[in-house]
Amino acid sequence: MRLRRLVRFLPVVTAAALTACPRAAPTPPLAAEPEMRIGLAVGRDSVSIGGDGELLLTDDERGAPIGSIPAGERWWVVPDTGGLRVVRPGGSRSPRLGRVVAVNLSEGRFLAVGGRRYRGRASLYRDVVGVTVVNHLPLESYLAGVVGHEIGPRRDEEREAVYAQAIVSRTYAVRNRGRWGTLGFDAHADVRDQVYTGVGGETPLVWAAVRHTAGRVVRYHGEPIDAFYHSTCGYRTASAEEAFRTVGRRPYLRSVSDAAGGGRYYCDQSPRFRWREEWDEPTLRAILSRTLAPYTDLPAAGLPRLQDLTVARTTESGRVGELRVDIAGGAIRVPGIAVREVMRVGDRPLWSAAFQLHVSRANGAVTRVAAAGAGSGHGVGMCQWGAIGRARAGQDHVRILATYYPGTTVDRIY
Repeated sequence: MRLRRLVRFLPVVTAAALTACPRAAPTPPLAAEPEMRIGLAVGRDSVSIGGDGELLLTDDERGAPIGSIPAGERWWVVPDTGGLRVVRPGGSRSPRLGRVVAVNLSEGRFLAVGGRRYRGRASLYRDVVGVTVVNHLPLESYLAGVVGHEIGPRRDEEREAVYAQAIVSRTYAVRNRGRWGTLGFDAHADVRDQVYTGVGGETPLVWAAVRHTAGRVVRYHGEPIDAFYHSTCGYRTASAEEAFRTVGRRPYLRSVSDAAGGGRYYCDQSPRFRWREEWDEPTLRAILSRTLAPYTDLPAAGLPRLQDLTVARTTESGRVGELRVDIAGGAIRVPGIAVREVMRVGDRPLWSAAFQLHVSRANGAVTRVAAAGAGSGHGVGMCQWGAIGRARAGQDHVRILATYYPGTTVDRIY
């Protein structure tokens, strides 16, 4: 069997981590707080809408009112040829509509999309598959629904880490604002950007962090940075070029030690600081047959028996730079940027690319493989658990950010 070298990038997407998707050009300083357009849903076959206050629906194309949804009641928006229809309780349908706008008329109340509450207003329109829903709201209000989910519930002594997260999340939003413009919004509400949970994600500490840092971002040579962050570095962060093919070198995204002294690390309280995963040979072979199939020549039955599995190269930060999979007929070389996706565990990628392999073999073939690893996520930029550990140790958010993004400054841009 002839095998070819595996060179294509396998995208790696994680819940607390930012992706290396294409982004908009750097954003100049802003005169005032911008509005964000957040894609709550794309291509849905139906969307429920309502609120805990009276909600007014209008046809944005005609400016005509569609109806008023009483507090606590749900209506449905469904796609139709060339537009949308609003379905009221009891099944009555509106005429075909263009873009539908929903505005809450009650002070201190919120609109609800799919049962989740949001600040601001919503617009709904027909996309090529179904219904797209966009939440329009000020940037600082958006951050209030982002920061708590991204950094997790925190105690008061960890406040500086929450401040750091607020600045990093704002920097990401400003830097990437408009990059999904062809879809009609600035950011997805999920891991393709930052996870945004609306009002349900807000806490007093999160709002304190958003207000305390209002308008401030991390900049390098006057421009907002590519604000990558991740859950746990394990011992040191990774440079951008170690983890992403499309980002390239960034002076402020270089490998940084997370050592706290005395053999400890600032992120060592993370539940993923150290981990271990194991596969028997049939299980791992089945996984690799699925994850490698689109990128290399494999027989219809999948990979033959594994002969060996080795880390062929490590990166500057000690992560796997290349994984070699030996099978009958040749070797498949997996680049480090794809390792987490290829070495999957169930329905998720491997926790990180910082691991050592322990391979059991018998009669010239693999019988069992164990990966002993450190950290969680791509490893680039701010280590969130490291930031929490540094806050506990008395470091303020400016020092935390200067550590993880060397050479940068924290500046107010509006």
